[in-house]
Amino acid sequence: MQKKIDKRIGILTAGGDCPGINAAIRGVAKTAILEYGMTVIGISNGYTGLINKEYFEIKESNISNILTLGGTILGTSREKPFKKDILQNEINKPKLIKEHYEQAKFDCLVCIGGNGTMLTASLLSEAGLNIIGIPKTIDNDVWGTDVTFGFDSAVNIATESIDRLHTTANSHKRIMIIEVMGHHAGWIALYSGVAGGGDIILLPEIPYDEKIICGCLENRATAKKAYSIVVVAEGIEKPKKIKAGDYIARVISDNLDYETRVTVLGYLQRGGTPSPTDRILATRYGTHAVDLIAEDRYSEMVCVINNDITSIKLSEVQDKTRLVPVNFPLIRKARRIGTCFGDVIP
Repeated sequence: MQKKIDKRIGILTAGGDCPGINAAIRGVAKTAILEYGMTVIGISNGYTGLINKEYFEIKESNISNILTLGGTILGTSREKPFKKDILQNEINKPKLIKEHYEQAKFDCLVCIGGNGTMLTASLLSEAGLNIIGIPKTIDNDVWGTDVTFGFDSAVNIATESIDRLHTTANSHKRIMIIEVMGHHAGWIALYSGVAGGGDIILLPEIPYDEKIICGCLENRATAKKAYSIVVVAEGIEKPKKIKAGDYIARVISDNLDYETRVTVLGYLQRGGTPSPTDRILATRYGTHAVDLIAEDRYSEMVCVINNDITSIKLSEVQDKTRLVPVNFPLIRKARRIGTCFGDVIP
């Protein structure tokens, strides 16, 4: 039996795309429409859509086939309305967003995105808007939740890529370097590196020593190991204007007489259909977001803690990043099986 709650909610997706966003949109919209009888409005192109008043009503028919679809049916942008724009400083974007929010008669705004999106959501909440945040990012670096959807799909793609590099590396007796995403947090590198059998895994959170990297590779060659796989997060310490994978390749070639090749996965990690795990997580997030709206609980971000769906205040998430702890259990276990993290030779 439908619990009729007369509310009008808007949904937007902001920041980079990732697998599972459409599953989250579907979770929000279906729950709001079918269980509560709410009106759901899609906002196009992130916060830009609120500034330009680009909306459309989402009917159940709009979302019947989007569970497995990559990207976002709403479109996205990296608009940061609270960031001062020298060229357009005459436009008060936060004020404009609030005016358009009130004109559209929204009772709540559901913001799906990563760290930047949650920051803007928190600031809009402080400005008086009713906001619910849903965290998404392949980097898994949103503070306050154990996991974000998009991460599992990215790890699957990166792991499959490492698996494929093993065969080429073995055939040609090469050192294969694979660069994965992760500006500040090395979650993808860690999980895909361990799952794919990486011999060296370099994370932004663990300072590395070039001599140790080379020493580890020399030891492997001495032990008659025909090839090595090096997994590198893009955000490791390196000179500016050079990719992380290219820099590590240069370090190796400058010090060792080993043939080295670099693969940069780039946007391949963000595209395509979401994994079953991400579809389920995004759906859980979406349904819980609507439950919070039904209870008039705003200024919160849905999250997972010990596999339970709950929520946390947006103000607690603001300006924080979830990094890989240097003593994280998976790192400790990887070290025990001989994985090098660039700081100690196994």
